[in-house]
Amino acid sequence: MQFARKVWHLLVAIKDGLVLLLMLLFFGLLYGALTTRPSQAALKDGALLVKLDGSVVEEPSEQDALKLISGVEGPLHQHRARDVVRALELAASDDHVKVVVLDLSTFTGGGLVHMEEIGAAMDKVRAAKKPVLTYATAYIDDGVMLAAHASEAWVHPMGGAFVMGPGGTMPYYGKLLKDYGVKVHVFKVGTFKDFVEPYERNDASAPSREARTALYAALWEDWKADVAKARPKAQIEAITKDPVAWFTAAKGDAAQAAVNAGLVDHVGDNVAFGERVKQLAGPGEDKDLPGTYAFSKPEALLAAHPIDRSGKAVAVVTIAGEIVDGKAGPGTAGGDRIAKLIDQANRDDGQALVLRVDSPGGSVLASEQIRGAIERFKAPKDGKSRPVVVSMANVAASGGYWVSTPAQRIFAEPGTVTGSIGIFTALPSFENTLARYGVTSDGVRTTSLSGQPDVLAGFTPEAEKLLQANIENGYARFIGLVAKSRGKTTAQIDAVAQGRVWDGGTARQKGLVDEFGGMPEALKYAAGAAKLETWHAKYYGTEPHGYGTMLAGLFGGDDDADSASEGRDLAGLMALRQQDALARVGSGLVRLGSVQGMQAVCLDCTLAAPAPKADQATGWLAMLATVLRLR
Repeated sequence: MQFARKVWHLLVAIKDGLVLLLMLLFFGLLYGALTTRPSQAALKDGALLVKLDGSVVEEPSEQDALKLISGVEGPLHQHRARDVVRALELAASDDHVKVVVLDLSTFTGGGLVHMEEIGAAMDKVRAAKKPVLTYATAYIDDGVMLAAHASEAWVHPMGGAFVMGPGGTMPYYGKLLKDYGVKVHVFKVGTFKDFVEPYERNDASAPSREARTALYAALWEDWKADVAKARPKAQIEAITKDPVAWFTAAKGDAAQAAVNAGLVDHVGDNVAFGERVKQLAGPGEDKDLPGTYAFSKPEALLAAHPIDRSGKAVAVVTIAGEIVDGKAGPGTAGGDRIAKLIDQANRDDGQALVLRVDSPGGSVLASEQIRGAIERFKAPKDGKSRPVVVSMANVAASGGYWVSTPAQRIFAEPGTVTGSIGIFTALPSFENTLARYGVTSDGVRTTSLSGQPDVLAGFTPEAEKLLQANIENGYARFIGLVAKSRGKTTAQIDAVAQGRVWDGGTARQKGLVDEFGGMPEALKYAAGAAKLETWHAKYYGTEPHGYGTMLAGLFGGDDDADSASEGRDLAGLMALRQQDALARVGSGLVRLGSVQGMQAVCLDCTLAAPAPKADQATGWLAMLATVLRLR
């Protein structure tokens, strides 16, 4: 019996070992398949198919592997702007590429600066005498802008093209919070620092409305100028002044209305579009299947043209997304993580540092941590100082401007949103709410600060004065850093600060930005300032990693579309925008419940940001929701 038991244990051990070996082999092969880079042989003669199935961002976010596996979240489709631009620019000169196709069927947009960069790259392809075609079921602003740069813009017969313009409404919680007895203690500096207004008011203040009106007007004019230059026949003014008349003139046919307004050129489904591309690119592997054509992916084109690594390194660190405490990212600028990347570039003896900033700001503490790392890089090394240059993308406001202060040169675009030099914090207390349920507070204090801030019994006057004094000190530090950086007095900076947001063109006039330009100009300036004859850009920490990214690639669907995929029509787009608006109602309360420390965040910059997820509702918000039985 004992012998049989030993044999049994041996067989179980062998079985477990074989299962483990097979699992390791499976996941090893899976990882290898998902991480293998396309070879030059994968590049075919035909079209370059750029399928923007999602959003264009400065830095793709890392994905949560557990949530992907469990189905709590779907794969996050994000395309790095510089990869899209580089692929398009390579297409202009690569003989394999006969035509460029942008599939915008499920495109969800991107920032204005990124759209301008992609549009300029499309123009380079057309200048090389290669056609650029776009296809979508329905275009809205960002898609309309890209379609304007196409030699042929196609739309599905059931779709159309619609120009909405920047702006819109946002929720204000003042009455709601008051009705439930929630008292929000706001501590801020800056007449225009309106981030906390939704918790205090039922509408926008006059200064907030003034600043927002000026900002949106500037961005709107910039968008219209780009579209008008790329597609002079587009009747933007006519369709935005009286969209109903424009639409009814086409008897409600959105696709025909888009053609009439010059926003698109051709109406056809994905098969008709594919047949047109086939005339330019040649047939696909399955020649008998309608609408198929020969194409290559951007990854194959990028792999066929590796980046030149000769010369000295100009370090590039990306600060993208909200600035938060800790190690968060990519896609979110965790202070610890970004500071570590800058210190790594310092240890690697980078000859210069370019910071690519695309952030609405966030934690003051994390922003200061990043700024400290930049100052360490700037410190003379072997008797030689190294230049630091900032390239602002779509947004570099509040904390995004704080981290830009050490730079000796700041580049931005006219469509960049920057400024918002001001700070705040907002802390709720629930003494009035709890009193309605018969809950009161009592106790013994040894000082006026004992137990403060007390979210259950309210704040003492002394605690409120200390918090406001701390915020005022933080603001004084902020404008002091800006004044030193810009060579101005604190009074001069205070006049253009006060939390006001500026477009890039006005910011340049106000002295907050030095020069118009993107990453190429910033890199060239940094290399010149470092006196480098040959150099290359070395990017730090911008690649998402781990199983989340691997699984996102696995669950992300088939990218080998034979032509163009079908997307949302007008009603579908409207429904999607409605869902986003509803999500933002809850996300504002989530933010109130999760604020930690002094914040330097731009309100207007976060309007287009993804809403926080429901599982982020923690702290005081969770307490309030429990009391009110809202969870």
